[in-house]
Amino acid sequence: MFVEGRKRSDINRPNSSPQTGILPVMRVPSNCQRNISLLTFDPDGDHVQCRHGSNSNECYTCTPPSVLSLSSSCSLSFSPTSSSYEGSYAVQLMMEDFPRQTITMTYYYYNSYSSTYKTTSKSSSSSMSRIPIQFVFKVDPAAPSCTAGEYLPRFLPPTPEHGAQFFIDVNEMIEINIRAEATQSEITELLFSGPFNMTKSSSGSGYFTLRWTPSFSQYDDDETHPICFTVQANASSSVYQSELRCVLVTVSNIPATATPTPPPKPSRLTVVKLKISTTLPLKDNKDEIEKAIKDELIRRGLPADIKVRLLSDGSVQVKNQLPPSG
Repeated sequence: MFVEGRKRSDINRPNSSPQTGILPVMRVPSNCQRNISLLTFDPDGDHVQCRHGSNSNECYTCTPPSVLSLSSSCSLSFSPTSSSYEGSYAVQLMMEDFPRQTITMTYYYYNSYSSTYKTTSKSSSSSMSRIPIQFVFKVDPAAPSCTAGEYLPRFLPPTPEHGAQFFIDVNEMIEINIRAEATQSEITELLFSGPFNMTKSSSGSGYFTLRWTPSFSQYDDDETHPICFTVQANASSSVYQSELRCVLVTVSNIPATATPTPPPKPSRLTVVKLKISTTLPLKDNKDEIEKAIKDELIRRGLPADIKVRLLSDGSVQVKNQLPPSG
């Protein structure tokens, strides 16, 4: 990913990267049409668009999947195809944000500063952030029917629409009720991505509830969290997924009477390494870059107690203490 650490002239603070969500594996029968509209939320209201990864820093074996077409508005389209195209495909995209007016990006260092302009040009070199989106797209054997609600599950009310937005306070629980039906297959599970402490439950076949209570450690001045989900069903040895839906939950307005909940004692350690590029010199701006990366990762759902370390080779080490498994 690319992090922009300079201050924007229009909002007088550093740029915020666009946000989205996706599941690790998305699947569709080879004979069915499917559109995947990626969530494109930008905290600063910038224009957001997507493209395929184009170099070794953005993708591995950078050949876009032949079975998918991508629009700049971040919509992926699959059209019915022959059985010879069945299998798994790596989708490696980059989501970028662009200002809606020409702005100045300023970097202050001691008693001097440097600045540059960002225009409304939609070329990749003019983007302010570059966020990777990677998942597997699986083309399954043909289904007996492509009608939603038969083999492929379809959503029913009160399931929220794609792109719906919710507003809650810190320490307030949100419940997202999801209902789906499939008359010719058996609904088996709800797959979702969201904040790390979100839970799911089921009250019967096709009835699911996602619950989440944001803590103080997950609050950051109207921070917005994407939540994406799909329902999965089985018939014989076949697996079918519904469409993908994503919603946004904005956490704001800390209640005056609220008190922080003590975090659980850590017992497991997860370490993640990633590569970044930035406009700031690594040598003289280590603390600022580490903070910018940490703030961005927290915005994308990681807990506030993560530890970010910028290594000398330009890679980043992220350590996350997790509660006990099970």
